[in-house]
Amino acid sequence: MLKEERQRIILNEVELHNKVLLMDIAEKLDVSIDTVRRDVKELDAESKLRKVHGGAVSLGFANFSPSRNNVYALEKKTAIAEKALKLIKNNSVILIDGGTTCLELARLLPVNLNITCFTLSLPVAMELLNKPNVETIFIGGNLSKDSQISYGANTINNLSQLKVDWAFIGTGYVDATYGLTEFDWDIVQTKKAVIKASKKSVLLCISEKLNSQHRYKTCDLAQINTMVTELEPDHRDLNPFKNQEISLL
Repeated sequence: MLKEERQRIILNEVELHNKVLLMDIAEKLDVSIDTVRRDVKELDAESKLRKVHGGAVSLGFANFSPSRNNVYALEKKTAIAEKALKLIKNNSVILIDGGTTCLELARLLPVNLNITCFTLSLPVAMELLNKPNVETIFIGGNLSKDSQISYGANTINNLSQLKVDWAFIGTGYVDATYGLTEFDWDIVQTKKAVIKASKKSVLLCISEKLNSQHRYKTCDLAQINTMVTELEPDHRDLNPFKNQEISLL
C-alpha cells in the first residue's frame, strides 16, 4: 500500500472516530506500528491531525474553534443536531456530552429557550455561555487534554447525584448487536454514568459510525432511548436497528 493511501485511511479513521490508537491503525492496515507512527508524525507536521501519546486525534475534536472549519462531516452533524433539538422542551433539565456533534447541538440551542444544561465538555460549556436563558452547570473532574472533557471518579460521583430529563451523548462506535463501544476504559465509565444519570438518553451519531465496534462496551442499544442520525428513519442502512428497542430519528 502506498504511503498516500495509508495516510488517507489514517486521516479518515481519525476524522470519523475523533481519536485512534496507533496499534489499531497498524492492525487495520497490516503494517508495523513504526510505519503508522511515521505517517502520523508527517500528518501532524502538515497540520492535518494532532499526534498524541499512542495515537492521534482530529483537529476538530481537539481544537475548539468558533469557525468550525475543521469539523468532519459538519453538514451531517448539523442535520443531526437540528433533529435532536425537537426533543428539548422549555424548562427541561438536560445533559450534553462532548464531541463535535454534541457541540453543534449546543450551538443551535435557541436563545429564547429556558433550560438547565449540565455538561462535562469545556467546548460545550463555552458555547452555552452565549445562550442567555440557559443555566450552564459544568461537571468537573479530571480533564482530558485531547478532548477537553472531564472524566474519572469525581465526574462519575457528580453524575451519580443527577437525574436529568435528557442526556445527549456521542460515541466512537455503535453496532446493532454489540451496542455502544469505545477504546478508552475511563471514557466508557464516564459515559455509563451519564446514561445512568438520565431519564432518557439520546445518541447523536453520523451514519458512517454504524456497524462498528471496539474493545470496551458502554452499553447495550436497549439502554439508549433514541438514536439520531442524518438519515431518514426508513433508510436501509438503519435496517439492523429497526427491530431494536430504540427510536430512530
